[in-house]
Amino acid sequence: MIKIAPSILSADFANLERDIGRISTADYVHVDVMDGMFVPNITIGIPVVRCIRPTTTLPLDVHLMIVKPARYVEEFCDAGADIVTVHVESDTPEGIQSAIDKIHAKGKRAGIVLKPATPAQAAEPFLEQVEMVLVMTVEPGFGGQKFMADQMDKVRTLREWIDQRNPGCELEVDGGVDPETCKVCIEAGANVLVAGSAVYKAADIPARIAQLRG
Repeated sequence: MIKIAPSILSADFANLERDIGRISTADYVHVDVMDGMFVPNITIGIPVVRCIRPTTTLPLDVHLMIVKPARYVEEFCDAGADIVTVHVESDTPEGIQSAIDKIHAKGKRAGIVLKPATPAQAAEPFLEQVEMVLVMTVEPGFGGQKFMADQMDKVRTLREWIDQRNPGCELEVDGGVDPETCKVCIEAGANVLVAGSAVYKAADIPARIAQLRG
């Protein structure tokens, strides 16, 4: 089954509990954390994750767009994250390994993220250790960008590797996912789709979530 992870980056932050409730038919709540250094934007942090945790029974899929994430992954786990994904570009391989180990030590699922310019090969050292690989189909940092279809070759490659080496790992796509581009992502092998504005701007959110499942 295709899973949908609406991004609360597109929610109304003055009514966050309400807007998380509106996506109750989804599979994950996608939480974008940006530090203004790894990406040119600042969003939310640990206190907000802690506050939203009691508002939903859905798993929190926390995407860290921050420098040296191993410094903070344990705090995000303690705040209520169920899945924590870190960018391979955000630290040395040793630093990324440390982040993965710390997430697992907290009993949570760990994932790695690849920016558009990062080749699939960057995932290989971690592929057999993680529960999720996230491919960015926009440049991370801002919502509402145009979907980058050229990333589908990377998704296909990663799907092949995952099937061979770590079949339980989920393959997530984030950026520009809508009722049309979702079909391309699913065909390429993604099984988790992050969608922000495509969900929150829909007149009927449950219907849109169902539509995105393909």
